[in-house]
Amino acid sequence: MNYSKTDISRIIEMAWEDRTPFDAIEKQFNLSHDEVVKLMRKHLKTKSFNLWRKRVRGRKTKHSVLRDFKVGRHHSYDQNKHK
Repeated sequence: MNYSKTDISRIIEMAWEDRTPFDAIEKQFNLSHDEVVKLMRKHLKTKSFNLWRKRVRGRKTKHSVLRDFKVGRHHSYDQNKHK
């Protein structure tokens, strides 16, 4: 894994984002879920890594297989309601 500092920063940012699945990281950077975990472990402080792992473990939005929706934008429940 020889990525630039900019790429590593972007991978970490994508991994922290709730609605960005690991599949998107794999598609853009060719990193599997396990490789993302290794990268995060290497580049984050231990406490930050543990917080991240706790946050993403089993989160439906991070794992495409667990999602009950297709990739798309979030819409507020009251969006497009006319008064």
